[in-house]
Amino acid sequence: MNRQQPSPMPSHRYRDIFARVPVAPVDRTWPDRRITQAPLWVPVDLRDGNQALADPMDPERKRRFFELMVAIGYKEIEVGYPSASQTDFDFVRLLATSDLVPDDVTIVVFTPARRDLIERTVESVAGMRGDVVIHMYAATAPVWRDVVLRRTRDELASMIYAGSEEIQRLAGDSVRFQFSPEVYNLTEPDYVLELADHLTKQWDATPERPVILNLPATIEAATPNVYADQIEYMHQNLPRRDGVILSVHPHNDRGTGVACAELAVLAGAQRVEGCVFGNGERTGNVDIATLALNLHAQGVDPMIDFSDIDGIREVVEYCTRMPIHPRHPYVGELVYTAFSGTHQDAIRKGFAVQRPGVWEVPYLPIDPADVGRGYEAVVRVNSQSGKGGIAHVLESVYGIRLAPEQEREFAGHVQRHTDATGREASAEELKALYEEVYGCSN
Repeated sequence: MNRQQPSPMPSHRYRDIFARVPVAPVDRTWPDRRITQAPLWVPVDLRDGNQALADPMDPERKRRFFELMVAIGYKEIEVGYPSASQTDFDFVRLLATSDLVPDDVTIVVFTPARRDLIERTVESVAGMRGDVVIHMYAATAPVWRDVVLRRTRDELASMIYAGSEEIQRLAGDSVRFQFSPEVYNLTEPDYVLELADHLTKQWDATPERPVILNLPATIEAATPNVYADQIEYMHQNLPRRDGVILSVHPHNDRGTGVACAELAVLAGAQRVEGCVFGNGERTGNVDIATLALNLHAQGVDPMIDFSDIDGIREVVEYCTRMPIHPRHPYVGELVYTAFSGTHQDAIRKGFAVQRPGVWEVPYLPIDPADVGRGYEAVVRVNSQSGKGGIAHVLESVYGIRLAPEQEREFAGHVQRHTDATGREASAEELKALYEEVYGCSN
């Protein structure tokens, strides 16, 4: 039985996705597909994530973050919005005039579809070695067209085409082209196809020199399956599909950015933009570290090295000046820790029978050692803990083995201690309590 009552919240003010934009019917294949290889990851921390910071990164922080991303294996990195600030412009110039960019790393720079800003953007990448992508965007959803840009569909299309022509005129074959119809997920699909047809034709999209079409869920507005349908529709209907890299840029307004990205890859996306640990405006961009380690946990190589996840976290927290939540997937301080007695007992038994090869320990989706974590914090003791967890800590830290009857008896002593203190008991406290109760250390 469900005894919930209507809330006083004005839910009637909001419309679902189907009332806001046509969602074209699609012959779905994504529900039956599996992800068997990593997509191309594109971190946008230095642009989109940087814009979301109360205190944007200074040059030293931007450089340190860039060097981290190169070191752990990212091969395409969006490095800034050169026309937005002198700091961003100068950082791109530093990359263009130094040896910081390896030959196999592609640099992406971001610009609105405005002539003066495009000129500044092209100027910033002059002399850059290796591949360069100029990423042009324009908001295409009806509310943005009508309220923000105050342009009709045709007027906005003309502005976009003029911008792409300007990039081609100024940069020619020295760069590759990317276009984002911002708020794609709330834009009419026929309009996006019209824009894609023109731009891929103008830029002569081929498998040898593909155009990137990036489809952002700029404001999450539906369940992830709807976004998957929207991506598969483009995947099935894009002109010159073999000359297009289909990319996605999910946000996390509904808390389902990771699910949207995973379903989008099933639906045909080849490239995912996001931030390491999910920084970004409002609730953030999709977390590409979580996405990568989700693949790892399914037996798929993420093609990015997170084997020192605490070192990566340290750099990200320094550069963004923001702490990472202790329950953040894979990287949080507590994500491999059990306080509950039931969980602790299962983990202890799982460790006891674990053998080299396939990892199967209850409650631990991956081996903490894969990301550089030790086992000492897997079980911690408080008033919610059980005899198995207490015994595990004493044995793993101090080699003290309790007989079954001792486990039950000593757990009662620990329970009274933690109830009295109202806090966690450290391994040192457990050992001291054991010695107090039994008068010995072994």
